[in-house]
Amino acid sequence: MLRITKLTDYAIVVLAHLVQTGSPAVGVSTARALATRSQLPAPTVSKILKELARAGLVQSERGLSGGYRLARPATEISVADVVSAVEGPIAVTECSREGDSCDHTGHCPVESNWLKINQAIYGALSSITLEEMSRPLAPRLIQLTSKPTTATSALS
Repeated sequence: MLRITKLTDYAIVVLAHLVQTGSPAVGVSTARALATRSQLPAPTVSKILKELARAGLVQSERGLSGGYRLARPATEISVADVVSAVEGPIAVTECSREGDSCDHTGHCPVESNWLKINQAIYGALSSITLEEMSRPLAPRLIQLTSKPTTATSALS
């Protein structure tokens, strides 16, 4: 099963709360405030923010009015950026990782297919921005796809 780890999920939640504090130029939040808003343990939020800062996705500011802010606009940060920051390179198999190989590289019948799948997953994660993740989806209208019943057809 392919899964995003809890830490990556939490990182996206924390970043979504950071997006909601305002623009990158204004929105500064402390780790404690982000932990309170996201209802996550403060040590976990601090760990996440350090990893995101190391990856260049957030900037930290010291001082009385210090805290964390996005390093660039939320429209320029993708889910792939966050996954890579927390988990490392995106790869569904060992042979999908850049620079890694297994004993069967070059003569594996499914190697190129795994690379294609990995590229599709990376492309999907890259196409979704933090801005999009910070907004709830609009409810979808339910479409009825069933055929009309005999009684309904007779009335038509």
